[in-house]
Amino acid sequence: MALEEWKVRFRMLLEEATHQPEDWHEMQEELREEVAKFRGQGLPVPQDILDLEKALEDNLNLRRK
Repeated sequence: MALEEWKVRFRMLLEEATHQPEDWHEMQEELREEVAKFRGQGLPVPQDILDLEKALEDNLNLRRK
């Protein structure tokens, strides 16, 4: 998958997270899958994507408390 396609996919995930916060857990799983694909191809994961992954995880942890 081309880098531009990855960027579009990550933007779509971010858009979903913004407009449907009740589905954050599902989006977190999708993001993890996309990051795994990125790493599986030996590509570095952009820092903003790693930050998004961490933010989703932190948010879900707060909701569980």
